[in-house]
Amino acid sequence: MSIDPSANIHASAVIEQGAVIGEGCEIGAFCFVGADVKMGARCVLMNHAVVKGQTTLGEENTIFSFAVVGEIPQDKKFGGEITRLVIGARNRIREHVTVNTGTEGGGSLTKIGDDCLLMAGCHIAHDVILANNVIVVNSAAVAGHCIIEDDVIIGGLAGIHQFVRIGKGAIIGAVTMVTNDVIPYGLVQAPRGQLDGLNLVGLKRRGVERSDIMALRAAFQMMAQGDGTFQDRVKRMGEDSDSRYVHHIVEFVTGVTDRSFLTPGG
Repeated sequence: MSIDPSANIHASAVIEQGAVIGEGCEIGAFCFVGADVKMGARCVLMNHAVVKGQTTLGEENTIFSFAVVGEIPQDKKFGGEITRLVIGARNRIREHVTVNTGTEGGGSLTKIGDDCLLMAGCHIAHDVILANNVIVVNSAAVAGHCIIEDDVIIGGLAGIHQFVRIGKGAIIGAVTMVTNDVIPYGLVQAPRGQLDGLNLVGLKRRGVERSDIMALRAAFQMMAQGDGTFQDRVKRMGEDSDSRYVHHIVEFVTGVTDRSFLTPGG
C-alpha cells in the first residue's frame, strides 16, 4: 500500500493493501478502495463511495456517495479474467453511478476521458469508451462496447444499445432509446430515437463559425434528400464541402461499425 502523507483519510474508510493513494486525496467515511486501485493527486471520494478492481484514476476526480466504480461487468460471459477501468482527470461521478471494468472479448478495457459529468444513477457498462467533456444525465444507461465521442450529451433516462457509436457534439434527448450509430453533431429524440436534425444550440455555444453551421445544414439536407444510399450521399457530401465539420461526419460514417446509422427521417 502506498498512501501519500498529504492524503486525508477518514478512520472508518477501508483501504486494501496494495492501493496507491496520491497527493492531497480526500477519502470520506465508510469508503472502500480496493487493492488494485491507483488514485491520482487530489481525488475526492465522498462518504460511502466504492472504487475497486484494476482501476486507475487521474487527477482531481470526485466520486460521490454510493457510487460503485470498477466493479466486474454485468456480462454472463465474464469469467473472472483481469480487466481494467481507466478514468482521466477532473471527472465528476455523482451518487449511485456504476462504472464497470472491461471484458476479455471487448478489449479488456473501459475508458473514460477528462472533464466528464456522470449524473446520479447512470450506468457505464463494460468496454465502453467515453471521450472528453461528455455529460450523461440522471439514470441514463450506456451499454457495453459503445463509443461516445467528445462533447456528447445523453439525456436523462436514455438508453444506448450495445456497440453503438455516438459522434462528437451530438445530443440525445431524454427518455430516448438509441439502437443505431448517431452522426457527429446530430440531434436525436423520440422514444425510439430518431435523427431530427443538428445540435445547433451546442454548435453555437462552442463558437462554431456561421459558415461551418451553414455547411452542416446543407450537408444534412443532402443526407436527407439526395440520390443513392445513405453512404453514397455522405461521400458526395464530403466532396462538395470544405468544412472540417462536414468531413468529420464523412469520416465517422465511413469508419468501422457494428451497427447501421440513424438517418434523417428514418
